[in-house]
Amino acid sequence: MIKEKVILVDCDGVLLDWAYSFNQWMARHGYKEVRTDTYHIDNRYDIDRDESRKLVRMFNESAWIRKIPPLRDAIKYVKKLHQDHGYIFHAITSLSNDDYAQHLRTKNLIELFGPTAFERYTYLDTGADKDEALAIYADSECYWVEDKPENAYVGSKVGLTPILVDHEHNRDVKDVFNYERVQNWKEIYEIIVG
Repeated sequence: MIKEKVILVDCDGVLLDWAYSFNQWMARHGYKEVRTDTYHIDNRYDIDRDESRKLVRMFNESAWIRKIPPLRDAIKYVKKLHQDHGYIFHAITSLSNDDYAQHLRTKNLIELFGPTAFERYTYLDTGADKDEALAIYADSECYWVEDKPENAYVGSKVGLTPILVDHEHNRDVKDVFNYERVQNWKEIYEIIVG
């Protein structure tokens, strides 16, 4: 694998504004967000952890997954990296094992980023760890764009080059390894193409 031409990406919180859509969905179901500074849905909504897991799975397997909007400036710079510089993307996302949910996510990504930007889609169960999926790329030094510090760290351990997308929920994490923290895809673009 040629690291210069493959970019590994998480989807939610990296390419797609999952939190915005999830908040809209939760509001429709009578839930009110009480915190934004945490990754954990039970803390965000002050609900039981088991209930939060069930709700995330329900959302991830709903029709809403087909229309999640892009995060920040993702469309512009993913397309520039692909069309102007020949990069291809491999999505690695903990969405669901449900085939229909995966199909809807693929349709959403193609609609937003075009039919050729993504060469591979790796779908893991809701909330699943990404260790095994990332191990396939061990020592490739591929860029690995993620918003969850734990997953960025896993990437660094297997020889990837992590880039962490900044969110309020990950700002309190101590930087225990060397990675870039970015605000948007313009910054990712500049890191990759120089």
